[in-house]
Amino acid sequence: MNFSNYIRVGLMLAALAGCSSVQPGKPVVAECPPPEPAEPVVCPVCEVPVCPEQKPETKIVEKVVTVPAELPPMATTAGKMHLPIVGAVEWATVEPVSLALEARIDTGAETSAIHAEDIQVVEKDGKRYVRFNLLNPQSGEKIAMEERVRRKVLIKQPDAEPDRRYVVELWLSLGELRSLVEVTLSDRLDYEYPLLIGRNFLVDTVIVDVSRHHTLAH
Repeated sequence: MNFSNYIRVGLMLAALAGCSSVQPGKPVVAECPPPEPAEPVVCPVCEVPVCPEQKPETKIVEKVVTVPAELPPMATTAGKMHLPIVGAVEWATVEPVSLALEARIDTGAETSAIHAEDIQVVEKDGKRYVRFNLLNPQSGEKIAMEERVRRKVLIKQPDAEPDRRYVVELWLSLGELRSLVEVTLSDRLDYEYPLLIGRNFLVDTVIVDVSRHHTLAH
């Protein structure tokens, strides 16, 4: 047997051995090659819409400012005689000592009155005079005065004894008005104002507006 015959016999034996390894009755399952990996799906890039920047709303606040209207100047005179108008309280001056006092302007009082202290009656040449002190409210200084007694008045007050008071004549100035009037000397410490100006100064001289105060130059 030559060499080629040996090769044929070997191939035949190998084929028989392969057939004997396959068991009868079992199908032969062919193995599929593994699937190739799928290519990744690339999603298109979506552009996100960008909203414009919102600025805060500007609020306009309207403020109403009320400007009071200018009042017309107050009248300084009234009546057919164009008499000066004074208030319920004014500054007055007692002459000749130039004592400035706040005065109550009272159309209900017939006679003017002033606060006086240390009142003494003296006689000179058969005539009666009265010495008294006026009080300066600003400084507390006492100002000595001596005037002739014009008369005496009897003041009746409820729940009190009748009080006799001396009446003298004094020069009183109210603004530009100046008049010599009778003034009763009295104790006015319990009153708000040391001087009271009554009708004996006011009649046919001024018009009183009780809604005003300190209208005259001081």
